[in-house]
Amino acid sequence: MRIWHCLIFAVAMASLVGCGDGRPRRVPVAGRVLIDGQPLTTGFVRVIPENARPGIGAIGPDGRFVMTTFEGEDGCVVGTHRVEIIAKQSQGYTAIKWLTPQKYQDVATSELTVTVDKPLENWEIDLTWDGERPFVEQTYGGGDAPITE
Repeated sequence: MRIWHCLIFAVAMASLVGCGDGRPRRVPVAGRVLIDGQPLTTGFVRVIPENARPGIGAIGPDGRFVMTTFEGEDGCVVGTHRVEIIAKQSQGYTAIKWLTPQKYQDVATSELTVTVDKPLENWEIDLTWDGERPFVEQTYGGGDAPITE
């Protein structure tokens, strides 16, 4: 009987090996991005923790995204993090069309944050042009400063 208990204990312990992936705890995060009340139809959401790998989510045509940090749709690392929205399109070799104001494209200026402490399924990120509109920035090679049209 004693051998039987030892065998059960060994199997139980073996089943625990491999639980957890040694990575920071993550929770599912999904939502949508709106700009002036309309879905942003392309781009990426980036959630940037201080001391962990960033999470990223591709924005679909309906403005929806699902965050991934390591693999699949594993969400974001738990904590309060800065956020940036990358939404621009190349217009050939010398032009970029900005689909949001440039301030949202860098955590240093976006003023966007999120607190991830439990699954977040309907996170709505509201952006605004604040009276501006999408624009094409012409850039010319050789280190010249960008020219906005």
